[in-house]
Amino acid sequence: MTDDSFIIVAIDGGAASGKSSTSRALSERFNLLHVDTGSFYRTMTAELLRTGLAAGDEAGIAIAAQALPLETSVEGRRAQMKINGRVVPDAEIRTPEVNANVSHFAAVPQLRQALLDYQRGQAQVARDHGFRGLVMEGRDIGSVIFPDADFRFFLHADPVERARRRAAEGQTDSITERDRLDASRKTAPLACPDGATDIDSTHLTLPEVVDLLSEHLSARLGPVA
Repeated sequence: MTDDSFIIVAIDGGAASGKSSTSRALSERFNLLHVDTGSFYRTMTAELLRTGLAAGDEAGIAIAAQALPLETSVEGRRAQMKINGRVVPDAEIRTPEVNANVSHFAAVPQLRQALLDYQRGQAQVARDHGFRGLVMEGRDIGSVIFPDADFRFFLHADPVERARRRAAEGQTDSITERDRLDASRKTAPLACPDGATDIDSTHLTLPEVVDLLSEHLSARLGPVA
């Protein structure tokens, strides 16, 4: 990046690979704005389902996605999407219905295109709010959204371990099926970006993963105060 005082960290990976917990910890440790793009797709999915659209209606999704007014609310170090001036609560975007549909909606190219500039715009949101940088998690951050990010990581873990993590969170989520859908879509498939640091978190604790990534960031930013 051109601005040495501001960093962008991209963290990609499948469901329950540790992206969110790691990103939150890094945001706290280095004063970065945390952006969970998965929540953006969940929010869009919940809103489009509410209007009666189905995942197979690509034409309807394309029209609706382009028309939705999107804003960002910053709470603490977390960026949250606002649709029609409203932040959709987690209870509405993490339902079994959204879990079952989000990968199908996310595979629609027009929906991904509608969110492209919005996601990239989160860097300016972070700058405007005085953060040291941005840590953005998702499935195509290091490959599509910020391919020139200062740091790019890809987290993965054994499917059995990821299913255990989801169950421990009290969530119902088909890890294997979502991986298959996300990895096989034509637009921005889930994959480790070329040149990204690949980390297997199966047998690592969260603090160990956070410390591992922090070593990379500290080499650029200096030790944590």
